[in-house]
Amino acid sequence: MAVAGRDELPPGGPTTPPRTGGDEPPVRGADEVLFRPIRGGNAFEETVERLLSTLRLGVVAPGGRLPPGRQLAARLGVSRATLREALATLQTAGYLESRRGRYGGTFVVAVPPHGSGLAPGARSAAEIDDVLAFRQVLESGAAEAAAARSLTRADREHLSTRLAECTGTGLAEYRRLDSRLHLAIAEVAGSPSLTTAVVDVRSRVNELLDEIPLLAPNIEHSDRQHAAIVAAILAGDLDAARRTMAEHLAGTAALLRGFLT
Repeated sequence: MAVAGRDELPPGGPTTPPRTGGDEPPVRGADEVLFRPIRGGNAFEETVERLLSTLRLGVVAPGGRLPPGRQLAARLGVSRATLREALATLQTAGYLESRRGRYGGTFVVAVPPHGSGLAPGARSAAEIDDVLAFRQVLESGAAEAAAARSLTRADREHLSTRLAECTGTGLAEYRRLDSRLHLAIAEVAGSPSLTTAVVDVRSRVNELLDEIPLLAPNIEHSDRQHAAIVAAILAGDLDAARRTMAEHLAGTAALLRGFLT
């Protein structure tokens, strides 16, 4: 991580110590691990998770400055637009602040916002992982099962209506309509037991989601993924239905782990 010159240290000090020792290879520090390239199809969500982990682990201390945007985007392997969205989201949520001028940049706030998840909460990481793992298996399977069925006209209209209601809706209604779409996928799979199980896991997931902020870039990403999931189900494409649902759920899991564990 680059730092300012000795006579230009930003308030809060450098985020990593300078190298010493001539040709001695650098120590692979925690910042190198956390700022390694992101892999997967949920770049925004995983960037937010990675940045939150950086703050939680104290790799960049309160008051410290993150690496410059161009450098950070290159290290994370994401576009500068994705990084800007992630940084803006965390600034709006109160985790980061932007400063201008000679010592400007993006800085970690001294005191994280209330309920930020940066301090130990009521839920353990094991409990959160249990819910998310159960959801991943259950809802990916539900999407595949729905794609495997010969859907009736009513089934198709049900899915299409729930998708249309959820897509582009406002923040106030999003979580309810998102839940309704996911339940509709289970319903058209044709197994009452499966629907009951999805209702249960979704209620547990919503308890977790209620503890983190709604993020507009994540909603836009989810809308596109929802459309792909429903299209795969309506086309009877089992592999695509399972794969797109799994990728969608992985994005939500990344945000929950980032904020809550």
